[in-house]
Amino acid sequence: MAENTPPKKPLSYRDAGVDIDAGNTLVERIKPAVKTTFRPGVMTGIGGFGGLFRIDPDRYRRPVLVSGTDGVGTKLMLARALDRHDTIGIDLVAMCVNDILACGAEPLFFLDYFATGRLDVAQAQGVIEGIAEGCRQAGCALIGGETAEMPGMYGEGEYDLAGFAVGVVEEDAIIDGSRIAPGHRLLGLPSSGPHSNGYSLVRKVLARSGRDPDKKFDGRTLGEALLAPTRIYVRTALELIGQHPIDGLAHITGGGITENIVRVIPDGLGIEVDTDAWERPAVFDWLQREGAIEPAEMLRTFNCGIGLVLVVPEDDAAAVIRAAGELGEDCRDIGQVTSIREGDRRVRYR
Repeated sequence: MAENTPPKKPLSYRDAGVDIDAGNTLVERIKPAVKTTFRPGVMTGIGGFGGLFRIDPDRYRRPVLVSGTDGVGTKLMLARALDRHDTIGIDLVAMCVNDILACGAEPLFFLDYFATGRLDVAQAQGVIEGIAEGCRQAGCALIGGETAEMPGMYGEGEYDLAGFAVGVVEEDAIIDGSRIAPGHRLLGLPSSGPHSNGYSLVRKVLARSGRDPDKKFDGRTLGEALLAPTRIYVRTALELIGQHPIDGLAHITGGGITENIVRVIPDGLGIEVDTDAWERPAVFDWLQREGAIEPAEMLRTFNCGIGLVLVVPEDDAAAVIRAAGELGEDCRDIGQVTSIREGDRRVRYR
């Protein structure tokens, strides 16, 4: 005779680790911050299956859409370790909008992807409010996103981020570097720190140093210096593009100064960079000293204090520097475009 089998307990999605109610609570909490990012063209609020944005046909003649996507790399691991989640969203927006800015595009709207093992509403709210702040700085609308709760995929307190930006530029105003010639000047805008690149090395240096990230460093804590949000250059750069000939824009991200400027320089040309033309933030000196990092490695890993480079005709350089100063930017002439022969290095430092 078969034994009686006790009835199985009914399972729910919550039992599996997914809390739909927490997700709904998060959406309601972030709606006020998201709404502050809206700009003309937004046709929907968050919560739908898609975000709608109308392109004003009277504003553009031959509009070209420019898109970009990025994350913030292992800087997320540092933010989690220090339990600081209020600025990592700014980093996410910056990495995307600064990239499409390099084509001369004005960011229009942004979407985010937030994935975690178990949704911590307060943590996620801080991250997304940071994303909204980044969108406000960039002048673009946060029109949608995805919050994915995936038990077993991420450990306790872990999350991942991705961002997606769409912008617009007139076809005849695309900045593609084709007009760059020997003699063009390289004008650098300052960074706030490592931005969102090189953090696998940053974390290794921090671990080797044994330094308490809560200890004072350069007027703040070391942790704050390392987590300083990536600067968003959209408003300054678009203002300068509207006033002066800007023939190239380079966002200094992974690969540092060594690899990013030449990405916008035509083949057959190189650059000469004067590393004494600007003052590095103290955090880079600390990283180099504590990690015993070679100068060449610093320059091909970090931005070293220059977050955006404008490539301009020599005759216009002084005017661009003055105009940037009027916008509150400490713009520096950091070098020039040069001719090179076959076999020459494309990047030289002096």
